Amino acid sequence: MEPIQILILLVIGYSVFIMDRKKKNIPVPVVLLLIGIGLSFLPFFTEVKLTKEIIFYWFLPALLFISAYQFPIKDLKKHVGIISILSTVGIVLTTLLMSLLFYYSLQPLFSISYLEALLMATILTPTDPVSVVSILKQSSNQQDIADVVEGESMINDGTSIVLFTVVAGMYFGERTFSATSFTWEFLWVSIGGALIGGVLGWLVSKAIHFTTDSNYQVMLSIILAYGSFYIGEEMGVSGVLATVASGIMLSYEYGRTIKENHFRNDLDRFWGVIEPTILTFLFLLIGIEFTKYLSFSLVGWIFLLFILSLIVRYVIIIGVVKLRKSWRRNYGWKEVLILTWSGIKGTMSIALLLGIEKQGTEYLHSLTFGVIMLSLLIQSIAIYPFSSYLFKEKDF
Repeated sequence: MEPIQILILLVIGYSVFIMDRKKKNIPVPVVLLLIGIGLSFLPFFTEVKLTKEIIFYWFLPALLFISAYQFPIKDLKKHVGIISILSTVGIVLTTLLMSLLFYYSLQPLFSISYLEALLMATILTPTDPVSVVSILKQSSNQQDIADVVEGESMINDGTSIVLFTVVAGMYFGERTFSATSFTWEFLWVSIGGALIGGVLGWLVSKAIHFTTDSNYQVMLSIILAYGSFYIGEEMGVSGVLATVASGIMLSYEYGRTIKENHFRNDLDRFWGVIEPTILTFLFLLIGIEFTKYLSFSLVGWIFLLFILSLIVRYVIIIGVVKLRKSWRRNYGWKEVLILTWSGIKGTMSIALLLGIEKQGTEYLHSLTFGVIMLSLLIQSIAIYPFSSYLFKEKDF
């Protein structure tokens, strides 16, 4: 990407953020996405390309770290049960059920194999809270729901990568499925990533005491965010979960032992600039990239898959909620509907999709990218009026 293109995208992004006062009716990522679609028709941006590597190694570590260190430890403890189930067993069941529905819906016309349907399902299972968490807190005052959505998305990104890696290996003929090997790999990648991230987060929390210069302390957080991700990936475990764990550990140690009161404020100010910068590039580039996969002949099928994905998430959440009496009491039908609608497909799904290159599967790219875009646009825009309407009686 040319320097002038980077500058133009930055100006556009910052202008949108500045003009967005309410930050709830139309989420900024959606506006950026629509602008990106418009930019794709300009010759000046036709050569701009978004790749899995750009998302995975440049954007994702920072976004994960920001969410993790800002997530209150008390809220994580409060909702750890339902978050854990939804982001592990829940995501596996979601993938299996979604793949079956996709297969039987598409197979007669597209001659899709079950493995292809399963691959699509693994791509569409991770959720992205960027557009919805702040909206939920403002529109319905449902802090608990927002915490569950955010916590689930942080962990299920790591789970979805493990599932995708196994299914993609089978799809490209590089491996065969074994329940035993999958279970061991899942445990190693997940637990190993969390342990590495936790250790690195603890070490950095101690290293902070060696300097009182806030600039160097913030630099340590950058090293932690990206270092935990890269080290985790190099060691063959989940870099996503390593980064999440490192951010949570740093936040925990901050509240317990770090006495420099300015540290949290300095950290918030720095990452408060980095986050909108990353979101600017990410969603503008997603919009530009989308038109390369756009196929109007598949619009009806894309809508069908989008509806099926919502139905599956609703069924899984209902099943999880029924597991415990306290969950049944705290999550009624309104809360379940909001949790379902908040499961927006986003950054991780696009990263996984862009990592697939195989001749003869262009329609799969178009279908999957189309579902992601529908999810980002429709669910993000509707979450504010939908949640406000459902919980309007609680506003009085």
